[in-house]
Amino acid sequence: MPDLTAKAIEDLARGVRYFRNHTFPNNRELYESLAEKQQPHTLFLTCGDSRIDPGAMTNTDPGQIFVERTPGNIVPVYSEGAAVGVSASIEYSILVLGVRNVVVCGHSACGAMKALLDPEELDHAPATARWLRYAKPAVGILDARYPDLEGSERLERLCKLNVLAQMANLHTHPVVESRLHEDRLELHGWYYEIHTGRVDAYNSSTGLFEEIL
Repeated sequence: MPDLTAKAIEDLARGVRYFRNHTFPNNRELYESLAEKQQPHTLFLTCGDSRIDPGAMTNTDPGQIFVERTPGNIVPVYSEGAAVGVSASIEYSILVLGVRNVVVCGHSACGAMKALLDPEELDHAPATARWLRYAKPAVGILDARYPDLEGSERLERLCKLNVLAQMANLHTHPVVESRLHEDRLELHGWYYEIHTGRVDAYNSSTGLFEEIL
């Protein structure tokens, strides 16, 4: 039986060689322009799921989006007493880098949301369970408003409600509220359907996620 671990690392190394010999030379001017500075226009908060590729999804080049990935695309409620890396990314990208947009992007078949619907899955993962507490308000809304949903429909609804819950959590961050008040920042909620490639954006006027066409 082949050593799958060694093969995986070799695949990564092969990718590095391709980048160094082909991708980088073909885009040298772009990479050299990014050597000392970055000016992204958007903070893209999404899940750490390996099936999500923010650059491919948005067709952006290096330097255009500042990506923060967390299990369940979760944004913790701001706390001055908690050392949370996500909060630092939010503050740095907005205050220092000057991004003008924040996108919270959830996705279909999210493992974190599945775990919220079946808490026993987290008995062996206490750190994950603690992290997912930031998404429990979405479960409360799901149970109150959509008690009859089952199966895949229930999971999809939770994934979308979680996007809205994390957007609400963004409002607890002082730099977010400050820039929103100054009309220097916009918040966006997206939902990515992995098996179709469809991306929906939340429309606050209709209260629906609508396809980005």
